[in-house]
Parts: sequence; C-alpha cells; structure tokens
Amino acid sequence: MTAERIGIEIIGWGGMALILVAYVLLSSGRIDGRSSAYQWMNVIGAVCFIINSGYNGAIPSATLNVAWAAIGLHTLWRVRQRAAD
Repeated sequence: MTAERIGIEIIGWGGMALILVAYVLLSSGRIDGRSSAYQWMNVIGAVCFIINSGYNGAIPSATLNVAWAAIGLHTLWRVRQRAAD
C-alpha cells in the first residue's frame, strides 16, 4: 500500500468518524441540528468522503457527499444570516 493510498484511507476514516460523532451528539441531545459545530462536522466529514470516494471511483458515494456538504454549507449560511438579523 502506497503512502498516497494510506493518506486517502485516513481521510476517509476521519470523515466517517466526524459524521458518526456528529450524529451521536445530535441523537443524544448534546448538540442542536442547526448548530455551527454540527454542520461543520458534517461538511468536513462529507469533504473527506468526497476525497476518499472519488479516489476509489465510487462516484455515487462522492455525489451523495457533494450534496451532503452543500446542504451543510447552505444551513451554515442560513444560520449566519438569521444571526445577523
């Protein structure tokens, strides 16, 4: 296994951990679904999955995570807009 492949796998596992922790925190009521922390965990996790999925040729998974990240970024933008009002 090359160093590049190991790096891509670490990125993928890191993304998985971020999204899983975000879901556990949300489900346990320790974080709100509209919080910046929750949304950033999902966006960063999705970007990690995009890198890993794209590298491995899993285009449906990469596409899903592009949408996942876009939803998170849109939510962050809306939360910021509401806070500015």
